[in-house]
Amino acid sequence: MNIFGIGLPEMALIMVVALLVFGPKKLPEIGRSLGKAIRGFQEASKEFETEFKREAQQLEESITMNAKLESAKQVDSSAKKEAENSTTASEL
Repeated sequence: MNIFGIGLPEMALIMVVALLVFGPKKLPEIGRSLGKAIRGFQEASKEFETEFKREAQQLEESITMNAKLESAKQVDSSAKKEAENSTTASEL
């Protein structure tokens, strides 16, 4: 088991030191606070990830739309040139 690069023996040592420093009465309260902080961090991280994905999707859609518009402009421009050339050829 490896959490945050800390193995089981290191985790046990940290728990023993925390028990000695904070005492058995304060340790559950500290654990709850730590759990709430970690949960809040996870929620914020998930929210950031969701926002990032949404922005990336909007950017991708915008790029696709711009590419389609450029393609349509080129087709329209080619059609106008062809029409002008056929008009000029028929006048001759």
